[in-house]
Amino acid sequence: MKGGGVEVGVAAKDSTQRNGVNRGVSILDFILRLLGFIATLGSAIAMATTNESLPFFTQFIRFRAEYDDLPTFTFFVIANAIVSGYLILSLPFSIIHIVRSKAQKTRILLIFFDTAMLGLLTAGASAAAAIVYLAHKGNRKANWFAICQQFNSFCERISGSLIGSFVGVVLFILIILSSGVALSRR
Repeated sequence: MKGGGVEVGVAAKDSTQRNGVNRGVSILDFILRLLGFIATLGSAIAMATTNESLPFFTQFIRFRAEYDDLPTFTFFVIANAIVSGYLILSLPFSIIHIVRSKAQKTRILLIFFDTAMLGLLTAGASAAAAIVYLAHKGNRKANWFAICQQFNSFCERISGSLIGSFVGVVLFILIILSSGVALSRR
C-alpha cells in the first residue's frame, strides 16, 4: 500500500514538471513567433520600398530599378506579408498555450499551418535569392548582365531583405520543433 502512495506522489511531481516545461516551451514559442513576425514584416517592407534611379546620358533619361519589375520579388513581398499576417494572428493561440499548457488541438492546428507557412516563406525567399544572385553575378551564357555595379543601393536593400526572410525560415523551423517537443511531453 505504501508503494502506491509513493508512486502517486512521484506521478504528481512529474506532471507538475511537465507543465512547467510546456509553459517554458510555450513562452519560447511566443517569443519566436514575435521575432518571426518582425523579420518577415521587415523583409516585406524593405523589398517593397526598394527602388533606385540612375541618369543615362542626360538627367531627363533615367534607368529605374524597382522591386516590382521582377515578378519573383513581387511574390517574395506577398509571401512575406502573408506569413507575417499569419504570425500576428497566431499570437493569441500562443498566449493560450502559455495559460493552458495542456491545449493539444490548437497546437496540432498551429503545427499544420506553421508547416504550410514555412513552405511559402521558403519558396519566396529561395526564388528571390536566385534573382539576387543573378543581379550580383549575372550569367554570361544567358546574356544576363550583373546590375549591382550600377544599382548598388538597390542590391544592398534586396540582399538585406533576403537575410530577414531566411531568419524567418530558421525561426519557423524552431517554432515547429518546439511545438513538436511540447506535444511529445504530454
